Amino acid sequence: MENIYLPKLAEIKEIIQETADTKTIRLTIDGKSIDFLPGQFGEFSLIGEGESTFGFSSSPLRKEYFEFSFRTSGRATTGINGLNEGDKLAFRGPYGNYFDTSKMHGKDIVFVGGGIGMAPVKSIMEYCLDERDKYGKITILYGARTVGDLLYKNIFEEWKNHKDTEFVVTVDPGGETPDWKGKVGFVPTILEQLPLKGENSIAVVCGPPIMIKFALKTLEEKMGFSKENIITTLENRMKCGLGKCGRCNVGSVYVCKDGPVFTAKELESLPNDF
Repeated sequence: MENIYLPKLAEIKEIIQETADTKTIRLTIDGKSIDFLPGQFGEFSLIGEGESTFGFSSSPLRKEYFEFSFRTSGRATTGINGLNEGDKLAFRGPYGNYFDTSKMHGKDIVFVGGGIGMAPVKSIMEYCLDERDKYGKITILYGARTVGDLLYKNIFEEWKNHKDTEFVVTVDPGGETPDWKGKVGFVPTILEQLPLKGENSIAVVCGPPIMIKFALKTLEEKMGFSKENIITTLENRMKCGLGKCGRCNVGSVYVCKDGPVFTAKELESLPNDF
């Protein structure tokens, strides 16, 4: 029987410096990607330094590599930050549930990401863009605290160039630069200004908890989205990935096993401490 606690070694194929403190790392195992679904996550570790949980930020349909994005903030991420292309990283996974794209077919989709929370949004978003003809209009709203905090700037143009796709990027008031040409405003505020309606539409939201709270409120109360059609992720609570450590326990739910993907309707049954 396979040891579920034993990680595999993945090779770093590419490192992308996204911001001053955030990188995207592209990995392969035996020269290729792994099988996973958008919304799932993995446990990434450096032997002797520790382990961290990150959602995949790449589309599962892109088989050359799998990737995650991380901000350097503790011992494990500091160790990972010091690695170079060609080095090895320990990996466990994939774990968790996923975005059910079959329920999105034929519907308009709005993807809403904030800061580092854009990483899991990018996975499901690019999955849908890779199968563009299966979905209606796609709207992408991405915001960060400042221009310098925006991830994935090197592929903004790629997102914009898909057919029937609108890409909107914003920074918080005071976070703009003199040459900034995007929006200025908090994500929920900009979201409310977009010409979106909840009818025959799905919303996918991930970002800081305060952003999620007000974005969900805007989508439901002001834009007519049903709670069943608003989907988010609670991945910031997870640690072991296997429901053993109890860190992600919320009421009767283990986020790592029952999530991390939840609809706004499912969140209603959870205590208000998530």
